[in-house]
Amino acid sequence: MKELVVSPLEAGQRFDKYLIKCMPNASKSFLYKMLRKKNILLNGKKADGSEKISSGDCVKVFFSDETFEKFTGNPDSVNGKKYAKELSPIKLSVLYENDDFLAVNKPSGMLSQKADKNDVSLVEHIEKYLLDKGHYNSASAYKPGICNRLDRNTSGIVVAGKSVAGLQRMSQAFRDRTIEKYYICIVKGKVAERNLINGYLYKDKISNKVTVFSGVSDINDNKKYSVIETEYVPVCGNDRITLLKVHLITGKTHQIRAHLAFDGHPIAGDEKYGDFGLNKYFRKKYNITSQMLHAFELNIPQDGKEGQLCIKTPVPQEFIDVLKGEKLWVPGIPEDLEALH
Repeated sequence: MKELVVSPLEAGQRFDKYLIKCMPNASKSFLYKMLRKKNILLNGKKADGSEKISSGDCVKVFFSDETFEKFTGNPDSVNGKKYAKELSPIKLSVLYENDDFLAVNKPSGMLSQKADKNDVSLVEHIEKYLLDKGHYNSASAYKPGICNRLDRNTSGIVVAGKSVAGLQRMSQAFRDRTIEKYYICIVKGKVAERNLINGYLYKDKISNKVTVFSGVSDINDNKKYSVIETEYVPVCGNDRITLLKVHLITGKTHQIRAHLAFDGHPIAGDEKYGDFGLNKYFRKKYNITSQMLHAFELNIPQDGKEGQLCIKTPVPQEFIDVLKGEKLWVPGIPEDLEALH
């Protein structure tokens, strides 16, 4: 018999999800069968898996040591410190951290989360960071997860839950759009004034590319679409390019990239939605090979408190290099970016 005690990090999730994380090599049907047969008890009582667990709850698993080890696997070879220490060393840029979540500055070129089992993504680097800090151990039924995602070649703020409660609360806030999201980008052409643009976005899952339409009548009836809304403000620019601060109001796949391209201002370096001539210019002069799009700022409501928690990143160096090269950079730009809401 094995006895497990739910930690504060693991609290707040369904009991069946907790068991699946504890014993990833066991099938769901087997775990539900064990619950029905009372081979797994929650606080000494029969459970069906739908219960929400709390810190300090006691879980008794009436398996042999060999069976329990088979179902749990070897955590050090998958999610533990041995695996984490094999990651290529990077200095994780942590912008904000409390007991429930942290915000990090993801570099361009890094996946937010795995697309393939052999990928190493931001999630694995966050796991290593928290393991090294002793925030959780490799055998925990809770592993850190991210609450928002950025495209591989988009840099900027990603929020990760350090506990089940933190992951649930922050993920829900992103879904409810109570978090204000601001990006910066460098786009083609001269933008003279603030603009709020609306449209309809259709995603082709096969090509992983979206198309923006101005009206529903332009979309075939058999296509599913999303209503999108994007606001932008020019910060500085010339006849060739403009630095924009963008308020992402709805937040759909590739929304900023496709919506700005549809509006006649594609993002520099964007191979999927961008302008060939501008991209060629940026590659040759500035060695830019990915879109100049950066998740710059989040404003997060604080439970039971007035005001918002504002998390910002520094302006990325490649943005500064381009603006200096175009004779657009002035010392006051970071302050201008903070003030534009």
